[in-house]
Amino acid sequence: MREAASSPEDLVRAVRAAGISDERLLQAVRATPREAFVPTGHRAHAYQDVPVPIGHGQVTTQPSLSAMMIEGLDLSGDEHVLEIGTGTGFQTALLARSAADVVTIEMWPDIAHRARRNLARQGVRNVESRIGDGSGGVPDRAPYDAIIVSAAFPEVPAPLVGQLRCGGRLVQPIGPGGREQVVSFLRTATGLERRRMVTPAHFVRLRGQYGFPS
Repeated sequence: MREAASSPEDLVRAVRAAGISDERLLQAVRATPREAFVPTGHRAHAYQDVPVPIGHGQVTTQPSLSAMMIEGLDLSGDEHVLEIGTGTGFQTALLARSAADVVTIEMWPDIAHRARRNLARQGVRNVESRIGDGSGGVPDRAPYDAIIVSAAFPEVPAPLVGQLRCGGRLVQPIGPGGREQVVSFLRTATGLERRRMVTPAHFVRLRGQYGFPS
């Protein structure tokens, strides 16, 4: 019988099995103890490659899916990144270890506060956390080199397109919520250019002024 997943190395193996070969990203997974980012009652499942509930009908992104989305941003390490949907902060920590700095926004204050504590306890300092409507981005910190959206909508909200610099990358689940294609886009002088479909997936809906009604 296979032993239960019990360490970051178990997640590294799951991420490799999902097709990720970027050693910088794999090292970020290895260096980020997921048990420090999941609710206490779900820590037994922290190193399984599964989402966990975090309240308000929300769940975390499956770790291998987070890795695939981050890989779709083609980060080299010096980017200014915007994350829509902080969740528990685990994906935020992976981004922070893969880029220069991260601005992250979460609509639920209690979830955002927990994520801030999680990140602080792990010594992740290059993150600015906001509470608010992520569908409108964070315009006062734009432009961004990369944007990652952890919720689904049939199109990329116009404010996010406007806050992405020309040549920047954006990854978002495109669909109605519950049945999506995660797509990687490139910002050009004329708008967004679809680069590739990263993976099929299931996400909660993006809610807010430029998403689904709250």
